[in-house]
Amino acid sequence: MELLELAPGVRAVSGEAALLLEGPGGQRTLVVADLHIGWESALADKGFHIPSQVGKMLARIERLVKALRPGELLFLGDVKHTIVGAEAEEWAAIPTFFKKLMGLVGRIRVVPGNHDGKLEALLPDGVELLSTGGIAIGRFGLFHGHAWPDPSLLECECLISGHMHPVVLLRGAPYFRTTKRVWLVMKCDGHRLASEMGKRGRLGPAPGHVGVSKLIIMPSFNEFLGGQALNSRRREEGLIGPILRCGCAQLGSAEVFMLDGTFLGTVSQLGKGLL
Repeated sequence: MELLELAPGVRAVSGEAALLLEGPGGQRTLVVADLHIGWESALADKGFHIPSQVGKMLARIERLVKALRPGELLFLGDVKHTIVGAEAEEWAAIPTFFKKLMGLVGRIRVVPGNHDGKLEALLPDGVELLSTGGIAIGRFGLFHGHAWPDPSLLECECLISGHMHPVVLLRGAPYFRTTKRVWLVMKCDGHRLASEMGKRGRLGPAPGHVGVSKLIIMPSFNEFLGGQALNSRRREEGLIGPILRCGCAQLGSAEVFMLDGTFLGTVSQLGKGLL
């Protein structure tokens, strides 16, 4: 299974929205974000009936775990789709989903996202639910992206988040458009981030060292979700996540990579052909 280096020490799995990180002592962590289990129920309420994708996502993760043999799995938010509470499909699917994965990997941790209300009640014993502020693994600070990272993550060199579901719009025949999931890699001003968090009372005890210089935004693991189209005329409307909104990381200068590693240029360059 081919691995693509997005940044020093950050390797994406070619063709998949998944990262393999190597932490202290060679500990390997497989990271995925934004499964949104149960999103089909929300569509059904609007008259769109799509078969559940949970089984396919589980099979893909099982294949990744067997091939890459990580010591742990980290889910970077929005495991479930319903923001408040849980639908019947989520109650049925999520416990079984995690129980099957627990038989394959020694440790599973979850950083909750904005859709993960009441998730704790759905997780089997042994799956660790972390705080919304995220977790540091070696030089990397991982959080969902809907809220500020924990101040301790400012000491990391690279922040990694989900939440945005970045995609590019592709145009084929007249009136036909499709989207492709992409990775975003951009510079991040750690000192400005610390300042902005301090202004909003989010800093707490000042970190001993501010090391953040890069931000990576993951594509959604659920391949059928919509997302923020980077080459849309509306891409700057409603930037999601406090780091992008406060200007600590500039979306226009972000490098864009397809899942197979193809470099598409920066977001600003893509914007010259807005759809």
